[in-house]
Amino acid sequence: MPAAIATAYDWYTSPLLRARETAARLGAPGARVAPELVEMAWGIWEGRRLEDLRREQPDRMALMEAQGLDFRPPEGESPRDVQRRLKPWLAAIGTHGRNVVAVTHKGVIRAIYAAATGWPMLGKPPENLAWDATHLFRVDETGAVAVHHLNLKLV
Repeated sequence: MPAAIATAYDWYTSPLLRARETAARLGAPGARVAPELVEMAWGIWEGRRLEDLRREQPDRMALMEAQGLDFRPPEGESPRDVQRRLKPWLAAIGTHGRNVVAVTHKGVIRAIYAAATGWPMLGKPPENLAWDATHLFRVDETGAVAVHHLNLKLV
């Protein structure tokens, strides 16, 4: 990414190494670490694939996934918890008056998307979110989010 573009934004990243490395590769090695951007906590399921859990525990997973925003892995956090965690940070950046890039994770992006669209995280999202793309949201001073543009390819 050209330096002029990288410096036109305030850059934030999750504290997880993979996000910090991605920010550096995108031209922002000095991105500020924002703990609020850390991936959703999966508790005792950390590192497990959802597909495997569904295969191993189909009835339990069906019941849990039917909770939508309140789906909580054992000893983990729900998407609604992630939204609560993000709200003060979003409100703070909503008062900046500057464009922000947040290098974060799928669970965080889905939680923001759900807040922006009203999707209760039941069934498929209203729009497909490509994970090799960037997603633009507008944020106001209350932390309310709205979709601006989804699935912008990085390369």
